[in-house]
Amino acid sequence: MQKAYAFFDQFEIIRLLPIHPFGNFDISITNSTLFLLLAALYFVFFYQTNLQNGTVVPGRYQSIIEISYETIHDMIKENIPGRDGYRFFPFLYTIFIFILIINLFGLIPYTFTPTAHFAITFGLSTSIFLATVIMGFTNFKLDYFSFLMPNGAPMVMAWFLVPIEMISHVATALTLGLRLAGNITAGHLLFAILSSFAWQMLMAGGMIAVASLFPLVICFAITVLEMAVSAIQAYVFVLLTVIYLNNAMHLH
Repeated sequence: MQKAYAFFDQFEIIRLLPIHPFGNFDISITNSTLFLLLAALYFVFFYQTNLQNGTVVPGRYQSIIEISYETIHDMIKENIPGRDGYRFFPFLYTIFIFILIINLFGLIPYTFTPTAHFAITFGLSTSIFLATVIMGFTNFKLDYFSFLMPNGAPMVMAWFLVPIEMISHVATALTLGLRLAGNITAGHLLFAILSSFAWQMLMAGGMIAVASLFPLVICFAITVLEMAVSAIQAYVFVLLTVIYLNNAMHLH
């Protein structure tokens, strides 16, 4: 039974520095806290330092930074009419790079991936959802909730449509975080299972050991795929955030 659960050990929260200031109130430093902090420090120091030392002819690292910058900039331009959306660019770009760094850190052996935990992603998605609701209500007051009743729908259907639209709207906070955590978790589990399978074949010796090259090649391919998934999931998270911001700024 232990081997069946060993694949999930990589997602275990470990207290590195227990802190209980008020009885059972727990604010301990965990492995999740550590890698969130490392991602933040990387963004503030290493990423920003390289960003400020740009050259006319960009190198590989600077090219990646410029591509990511243009990607988020174009995303805002295409999804939020006018120039009002550009004021959210620092926030959206920070979220993109922060999630991307965390996801990529998780591909390094013996590290931890906070975005594989729904508690982390749900906290982030819920914060964004509540912020957009508050923004929409501030801009349009009660008219903001007009989206609960689609245009042209007969009033007699309100008792049926309003609850459905409300549930769908609130579910965005759930799905935004669940999508990110689910994809990252699935990739890590698949890699762990194939790695374990390859190791067992290698230890068996003989022709089976030679055949272990096949799952090893697949593991390498999955690593490359996970790097792409890390970027895609960060992109999708920010894209949906942009859409929610647009809905809060422009009634449809």
